[in-house]
Amino acid sequence: MKDTYIFRRVEKKYIIDKNVKDKLLEIISHRLIPDAYGKSTICSLYLDTPDYLLIRNSIDSTVYKEKLRVRSYGLPSADSKVFFEIKKKYKGVVYKRRVSMTYGEMCEYLARRVRPSEGQIMNEIDWVMKYYAYPEPRVLILYEREAYTCSENENVRLTFDTNVRYRTENLTPAGGDSGKNILPDDTVILEIKTPGGMPLWLSDALDKLKIYPSKCSKYGYAYSEIHDNMKKGKISNV
Repeated sequence: MKDTYIFRRVEKKYIIDKNVKDKLLEIISHRLIPDAYGKSTICSLYLDTPDYLLIRNSIDSTVYKEKLRVRSYGLPSADSKVFFEIKKKYKGVVYKRRVSMTYGEMCEYLARRVRPSEGQIMNEIDWVMKYYAYPEPRVLILYEREAYTCSENENVRLTFDTNVRYRTENLTPAGGDSGKNILPDDTVILEIKTPGGMPLWLSDALDKLKIYPSKCSKYGYAYSEIHDNMKKGKISNV
C-alpha cells in the first residue's frame, strides 16, 4: 500500500512583489517555521485531454474545478517519490486526494495502466482517468517555493512561489528545469492555506500591507498563452 493523503482546506492566493513579501515576513516571521520541504523547486505535470478540457472547465466554472497532476519536489529520477493528485475545488474549498509512487511507477501507469498500488484513492484516480478517456501529460509547470507553517498551528501554511515557468515539450526530467516565464520576474504568488478561518494576526498583517486576494491559476496562465498560440497557428491543438 502506497502512502495516501487527503486534504480539505481553504486556499487563498495573492499576487505581490518581492518587496511586499519581505515586509510581510518582517511582520510575521516570528510566528512561522519552515515546513518539511522548506525551499524547493516544485514540478507539477498536468494531465489533460487533447483539447484541454479539464483546464477549460476549471477556468469557466465558478463553483466546481478539477485537475489531474503529478507533483514532485525537485526534478525527479526514476526512484524519486512523486504524488499523483486529484485536486478539486468546490465553493471555495479545496479537496486534494493523492497517492505517492516513484516516478518510474508513474510512467508505467501512464504508459501501460500498471497500477502501482491498490486502495480507494488509486481507484478514484483510475475512475477519473477513464472518465476523461485517459488524459496525457500536457504542461509542466515549474517554480521555486518557500514554504512555512504556523508555529502555533501546523494546519496554517504559507507558501511563496517565484520564477513560475512552463513548457509543453520534453515533459520529462531530461528537460531540466527550463521553461518559459509566465509572470514578471519580480512577481510572487502567496498562498495561504487554512482549515477554515484565517488567524487574526495574519489577517491584520495582510490588511496593514494592503494585500488582497487574487484569482490565480498557474496552469490557467499557461493555458491562456497556449490557447493564444493555437489561435495564431503557432502550435497544434492535438
